[in-house]
Amino acid sequence: MPPKKVDYSEVTPEISRLAEKITADAIPESLYAEHKVFRGLRDLEGNGVVAGLTNISRVTAKKIINGVETPVDGKLYYRGIDVEDIVAGFIREERFGYEETVYLLLFGKLPTKAELAEFSALLGRYRSLPPNFTRDAIMKAPSRDIMNGLARGVLTLYYYDKNPDDTTIPNVLRQCLQLTAEFPLLAAYSYNTYRHFSHGDSLIIHSPETELSTAENLLHILRPDQKYTALEARVLDLALVLHAEHGGGNNSAFATHVVSSSGTDTYSVMAAALGSLKGPLHGGANSRVMAMMDEIKSAVKNYADEGEIADYLRKILSKQAGDGSGKIYGIGHAIYSLSDPRARLFEGFVKTLSAEKGKQDEYSLYATVARLAPELIAEQHRMYKGVSANIDFYSGFVYEMMGLPRELYTPIFAISRIAGWSAHMLEELVSGGRIIRPAYKSVAPETGYIPLAKRG
Repeated sequence: MPPKKVDYSEVTPEISRLAEKITADAIPESLYAEHKVFRGLRDLEGNGVVAGLTNISRVTAKKIINGVETPVDGKLYYRGIDVEDIVAGFIREERFGYEETVYLLLFGKLPTKAELAEFSALLGRYRSLPPNFTRDAIMKAPSRDIMNGLARGVLTLYYYDKNPDDTTIPNVLRQCLQLTAEFPLLAAYSYNTYRHFSHGDSLIIHSPETELSTAENLLHILRPDQKYTALEARVLDLALVLHAEHGGGNNSAFATHVVSSSGTDTYSVMAAALGSLKGPLHGGANSRVMAMMDEIKSAVKNYADEGEIADYLRKILSKQAGDGSGKIYGIGHAIYSLSDPRARLFEGFVKTLSAEKGKQDEYSLYATVARLAPELIAEQHRMYKGVSANIDFYSGFVYEMMGLPRELYTPIFAISRIAGWSAHMLEELVSGGRIIRPAYKSVAPETGYIPLAKRG
């Protein structure tokens, strides 16, 4: 008799019963306070517990004024340089900034004109996948979640590398640069393949152009007609710059340090970082913003009526609307209070792009929500610091105006953030030297062993 066919995706009644045992074993909240353990490595006021040192980036959101810790407009620094100054520099010179940002994060200084040209050309030469990789590793098993497709692609590239486990600095740098150049291809080809096999769309695989910037190439290989406007490419480039790194204490950067400290290979490190970023509490936030804004746009009849908008936001906060979480997504941040510098930089370009796309009414709605939400949140919640719109509040709207699919919102984040991950991996290799092994205090009571025949 042939074996019964198993549905490996089914959660059977037996599994559900076993899962109840795990749920019942949850550690009580009170024990964290009793043992002075900060959950999520954050204290009661949201301050991160210092777990390491970094030269790569820094975030500030408060200053000591007259002896009092005071919230101020947020600042983000890449290698000690204010990201607002970095952006102003390449915008003023009417050039793309992501490649320069990658160089800065990796090597600790801004490149000269010659160094930038050489570095951009190097990324251009690496902007390809091994022969038959797209057919064998992407097309044969398309993933509906492109982040998982990215991770699988990264792990598969291990097998095409002649020195995959060599963790000397030159070899890891080579691998990081290759992955930085390859990420847009892995994401775009995974998406196009998924749409073809799952939705019947035409399967189009465009080859990248070595002379184009990362932002231009992404639009070039995604669009069936390969066309894009100069403003679209500039705004996408800005998004990549602003997402490239953030303060060193974010979840995926920490995951990069932890996994790198074990001495494993670059591909495993980047796959772990991708797994971290995929989580909706980290990289998936802009998709939640878009779902929330879709609901608001359906419910609010007059985008100019601030009272109507405020009433609906109150429903979201009281869990009568939205996804039931009581959260206005895209408003607030673990560190920033008065403002997120990335959102400040992004907002002006969002407004300009909305004019190009004829989306001024939607932009006005976003701007109103961003202005009203902090006041409404303060009405209902005790707050240790202020809240404001973060970059996730605007990034999804930008991608939507460009016609980019929502399945790619978090992968675009990854395409950018590999710059920071690479810098953190290299920093761990040259400055770490010890495996990161945090302490967990056991609160399980000691029990004796009971023979099987005597167990109830």
